[in-house]
Amino acid sequence: MTAPVAPSFRIGQLDVGVGHRPLVVAEMSGNHNGDLGRALAIVDAIAASGAQAVKLQTYTADTITIDHDGPDFRLSADHELWGGRNLYQLYTEAHTPWEWHAPIFERARSQGLIPFSSPFDGTAVDLLEDLDAAVYKIASLEIGDIPLLRRVARTGKPVILSSGAADVSDIDLAVKTIRAEGNEQIAVLGCTSNYPASPAQTDLRAVKVISDLWGVVGGLSDHTKGIGVSVAAVAFGAAILEKHVTLRRADGGVDSDFSLEPEELAALATETEAAWLALGTGHIGPKAAEAESRRFRRSLFVVADVRAGEVVTEENVRSIRPAGGLEPRYLDVVLGRTFTRDVARGTALSWDVV
Repeated sequence: MTAPVAPSFRIGQLDVGVGHRPLVVAEMSGNHNGDLGRALAIVDAIAASGAQAVKLQTYTADTITIDHDGPDFRLSADHELWGGRNLYQLYTEAHTPWEWHAPIFERARSQGLIPFSSPFDGTAVDLLEDLDAAVYKIASLEIGDIPLLRRVARTGKPVILSSGAADVSDIDLAVKTIRAEGNEQIAVLGCTSNYPASPAQTDLRAVKVISDLWGVVGGLSDHTKGIGVSVAAVAFGAAILEKHVTLRRADGGVDSDFSLEPEELAALATETEAAWLALGTGHIGPKAAEAESRRFRRSLFVVADVRAGEVVTEENVRSIRPAGGLEPRYLDVVLGRTFTRDVARGTALSWDVV
């Protein structure tokens, strides 16, 4: 069976897919630390970095869980960042107030960014539709929320799915659910739903497998520290790269530990584009940019004035730079032959003079 060709789609004015520059999505998450001014400053920093999109998460503690302190509602005590925390309290701290969405979207658009969000229920989708969000992101742990997937798919906007903690059947059902609503604009991001994630837990080869298997745009939602994993993902076909971003990790916050600072985000935008430009087509052979270099490959030259009838020796013919003479592989062929005419030092050796 021939694998389907990974598609592309448009988000705003940007084409997204393997044949286009990677879309760098900066996830604000809870790094605003409860301050709208800081949230807007993060948007400004994202715009200055060269990333193309800013993403929020649209929920309240009450739309994602209930206020309950039982053991089922607490993170494991050994969790690296949020050990033992109550879900309701964590989401209360991390959520982006709904009334902030409009000014954040407006600031982002004024600076050429694409603002969008991960909705966590239908009411969040309603808010984002009012703001004319151009694309929707489904968070990893919501991939099985079929009513939410249907609601998002029916908007007709592109849908980006994160696949953290999901198995093949989860991804397959999610993609089929969206397509059943007539929406073919789908991306699936490889993701390790661990915070922070280790590079050793990130299977970049899965990016192309996912893209080929389901005929979707592939990408990576990267929770590792630094930018190395995301840059490497481009070589495996990642067309969308999502990283959390903050102003300064030292400022703290729920996601600060694995978030990029503005300078790192700028490096990510630059280096992922460079990695994409470097992919090429797999052609082996001289490149147009190497024309000048090819002029200075070695070739056979006459290195001493000679008279007609003299024997070709290693003293009067050598392999030197530049190009223009016979290729060096012919040295053994011409040695011992005689010159057919006088030849001046510095003349490229050709068959008509021996």
